[in-house]
Amino acid sequence: MRTLARWARAEWGELYATVRGPLLRRRWRAVPLALAAVCLTAALHFVHNRSWGYDFVQDVGAVRAADPLWLALLRTPLSLFVPALDLPVWGALAQILFVFGIAEICLGRWRTLTLAYAATLAGTLYARVGIWLGPDSPLGLPASDAHVVDTGPSAAVVGLAVFLGWRYGARVTAGAVIAAMVVEVLAKENLAGREHLAAIAAMLAVCGLSAARHRHARNQEHTNSGLPPLGP
Repeated sequence: MRTLARWARAEWGELYATVRGPLLRRRWRAVPLALAAVCLTAALHFVHNRSWGYDFVQDVGAVRAADPLWLALLRTPLSLFVPALDLPVWGALAQILFVFGIAEICLGRWRTLTLAYAATLAGTLYARVGIWLGPDSPLGLPASDAHVVDTGPSAAVVGLAVFLGWRYGARVTAGAVIAAMVVEVLAKENLAGREHLAAIAAMLAVCGLSAARHRHARNQEHTNSGLPPLGP
């Protein structure tokens, strides 16, 4: 038990310490973005399941690779909050509240939204590239996927989880998320699984750029102090 406790502190200690204070002080007021995202997702799901609202949600938030690119880009921000109709909505709402809430406290509201959008956009653009490559390519997709609706909020959730794991030292957790998405693709070859991997690839690229920028800043500071540059 002590070994497990030590591992948990090493894995999640920094993340827990960052989140705990604001939640204790402000409670739900600490995560207005996460609460708004949950409410918007629930509202869109409710409307989407009604005969009078199905076409409306499709028109404003359903993205397909067959759509013109300008229309897909116009719909992509709202597609973040349109859950899949064939999956339990409560699971999506819980994931959004948990991951968006942690990200909002740790990263700030606008950075969370930016990263969530980048992860979703990566999946959207990958679908077009994959269909262009065709099913014979390892990264390709069948032409029928052009008419499948994009993954929705799950790509943003997965991307944020990986970024948070890297940023706050929860590397095993981030690795577990990545492994789970790979298993999903191997077990059930579908567009959503591939888009999850595209979102992860985008977030890993952001992590790499961030690490390179911080390393460059440290080298500059070290050099300005009259010391030789640090190693890679």
